[in-house]
Amino acid sequence: MFLLVFQGHAQHNFQAGEVLEYVLHFGPINAGKATGTLTYATVDGKKVFHSEMLAVSTGLADKLYKVRDIYASHFDPVTLLPVKSNRDISEGRYKKKDMVTYDHARGKAYSHTGEHDVPKDIRDMVSVLYYVRSLDFDTIQVGDIIPINTFFDDELFPFDIRYRGREEVKVRLGKFNCLKLVPYVEPGRIFESEDDMTIWISDDANKIPVRVKFDLIVGSIKCDLTGYSGLKY
Repeated sequence: MFLLVFQGHAQHNFQAGEVLEYVLHFGPINAGKATGTLTYATVDGKKVFHSEMLAVSTGLADKLYKVRDIYASHFDPVTLLPVKSNRDISEGRYKKKDMVTYDHARGKAYSHTGEHDVPKDIRDMVSVLYYVRSLDFDTIQVGDIIPINTFFDDELFPFDIRYRGREEVKVRLGKFNCLKLVPYVEPGRIFESEDDMTIWISDDANKIPVRVKFDLIVGSIKCDLTGYSGLKY
């Protein structure tokens, strides 16, 4: 299996104004909705992308266990590396807010717990999505690994992604030809094995996520595309 190291990016497959909408299924139950938006913002006088992912529980799931989660990232429009990232988590009685800023030149990340040494190519969990979308999959072979470093909850998380080829996926919007990606995840707390997460992105110029599936110890969660607007292509 060949380990790929990417030095650059293809032309970005997204633009400010993009909105992606999803429905979340827990087994056969419609448990929530998610929305991802992409805009421009200014951080320290520099124009950056700002992506915000909002997930909310709905219906019976909302009555049993209310979820209102926001994940956000400000990232460089050229390198796609994060400048800062935010989390605002509300899941039942559990609440958490945090912000991380990044100094890639020095290999540092700063959170409320202090300074952390990180690789200079460190990414947050939101900006990873746009990095992957920017890659040229015509140059990647089935079985290749895309190495990615992420910083989450004050810890380093390798998020290496295996490319598994092309596959057709059917959602409410119809059938999509997709690229199948399987990230390595850490078994133990919520996952049984390292390949219990799968991402399908559209095999077209936009490369938008069509489906994300998590096979958890307690069941399966599926996130399917239900709507989109503001696409670049």
